[in-house]
Amino acid sequence: MANKRLYKSQDRKLCGVCSGIAEYFNIDPTIVRLIWVVATCVSVGAGLIAYIVCALVMPDRPSSASDWDNMKRANDNSEQDREFNSHFEKK
Repeated sequence: MANKRLYKSQDRKLCGVCSGIAEYFNIDPTIVRLIWVVATCVSVGAGLIAYIVCALVMPDRPSSASDWDNMKRANDNSEQDREFNSHFEKK
């Protein structure tokens, strides 16, 4: 089983906390948002404090753009690569 990580989601209304929790448990984000609103009203605002703490503590999901940049950087020819390849070029 792969390691599951809890991240804030890119599908966000405020900070992506509820969507991130929904992705983690594989459920609809609207359900998590509604449960959070009800819990906040019932607990006289404790849900709001919990949301703020989660927004500060939960990491953002790594973007695919940064993965693309890393892959591109790894495939760029370094000076050593160009020197090595120059020995095989037709002159």
